Amino acid sequence: MLYPSIDSLLNKIDSKYSLVSVAAKRARQMQVNEDQRIAKPVSFKNVGKALEEINAGILTYTHETPEHSQN
Repeated sequence: MLYPSIDSLLNKIDSKYSLVSVAAKRARQMQVNEDQRIAKPVSFKNVGKALEEINAGILTYTHETPEHSQN
């Protein structure tokens, strides 16, 4: 069983696409810098650790909508 579950992660980030993008970017950062923000992660792989950070609320994502210019 996947931990954390997709349902709990989608409560933190609004879409699966955004979830994958944020987790992948953080996993690459962890691979290069060898840092993690969770004391005792369940996962051994960086992607799993990134998902745990999202679930814990340590890693967040906000969607900014572009302003439409009116001419």
